[in-house]
Amino acid sequence: MISYARQNSDGRPELAAPLADDHIAPAPRVSVQAFCETVETAAAVQTAGDDRRLDKAHLKIQMGGMAAAVEAYRSAPTPNVIVVEADSRNNILAGLDQLASVCDAGTRVVVIGRINDVSLYRELVRRGVSDYVIAPVGTLDVVRSICNLFSAPEAKSVGRIIAVVGAKGGVGASTIAHNVAWAIARDLAMDSVVADLDLAFGTAGLDYNQDPPQGIADAVFSPDRVDTAFIDRLLSKCTDHLSLLAAPATLERVYDFGADAFDAIFDTLRTTMPCIVLDVPHQWSGWAKRALIGADDILIVAAPDLANLRNTKNLFDLLKAARPNDRIPLYCLNQVGVPKRPEINASEFAKAIESQPIASLPFDPQTFGSAANNGQMIAELAANHRTTEMFLQIAQRLTGRSETKKPRGGFLSPLIEKLRAK
Repeated sequence: MISYARQNSDGRPELAAPLADDHIAPAPRVSVQAFCETVETAAAVQTAGDDRRLDKAHLKIQMGGMAAAVEAYRSAPTPNVIVVEADSRNNILAGLDQLASVCDAGTRVVVIGRINDVSLYRELVRRGVSDYVIAPVGTLDVVRSICNLFSAPEAKSVGRIIAVVGAKGGVGASTIAHNVAWAIARDLAMDSVVADLDLAFGTAGLDYNQDPPQGIADAVFSPDRVDTAFIDRLLSKCTDHLSLLAAPATLERVYDFGADAFDAIFDTLRTTMPCIVLDVPHQWSGWAKRALIGADDILIVAAPDLANLRNTKNLFDLLKAARPNDRIPLYCLNQVGVPKRPEINASEFAKAIESQPIASLPFDPQTFGSAANNGQMIAELAANHRTTEMFLQIAQRLTGRSETKKPRGGFLSPLIEKLRAK
């Protein structure tokens, strides 16, 4: 499909804020070479190369456009993806004919041009061009064009990773992560998996009343075995739509990992699950930072005190800077209203962080304690509890879904609903 860049009043490309449902799956390890004609396009491609979704791609930029691309590959193999910029219809078609004579089989070509013409696009498709992007281009246009080459259009919603992390230990981030995942699976009817990344002390198995013999540790310590079939064997089924990749929660070994230790697991889960909820422990390591930055959406859980405010601010600022082309992180307040405890209210939090919390969950030790001890979610224990609706609202914000998936009723359903309302 032809891609269009938004423009400011002065004609320059505008970087639009990503929408909740504007999900772009990351590209695999591929080589990308771009041949630009204008400095503006080169700058956009360079910025795209710094985006988290092209983190694994090896990007090289040269000037000279189509002519430079043809000359470069007369004596060199072509990469996985070639991005070329051309300024006129004749230059595009003639240049593509020359490029085809030196291009290796399997190489995908993205053309950046200034002609908005459907007949030209059809001709480009006929000649094997993978995508045509209308200039001037923005960063997200380049990211989307390259990443979409490796994801099927019908699988657009597959692979959304949501990372949940506490601003401080003991703020209930795991509890919120598990209940939100439950709402995503049950109320939004999305196949989901919870990955408990706290291998030593994770509580997902207890919260879902599961005790699987295998889990995420088997995958992280055997990276060469990780594939779809292997991960499927490690998943524990919680409900029809919810699975669990449990932590061992034992201290028999030390869980020291490199920064990319979980990459293969996340990549595999992306190919099979529409939604992956990461329960990220409160620690600052290479892999924890990488998991947060690489997620599609982030939820920070904080208690209403000064230490949580400082940590939320630090996390918020770092993640915004590291993910300039993504939605800003979201945060919620938990354990609000502890008796006799001085608290920082939501408006003060919002003023300091320059963003409103998406929810303020009340302190209710009786309900949450009973649910934890029974291995239940709040919705199971108390379906009408006020936090049940809050978890659903958080789930909708994180997934971009505004409506729940309700079963279709019969032709008398509207009348029955009116009678119930009366």
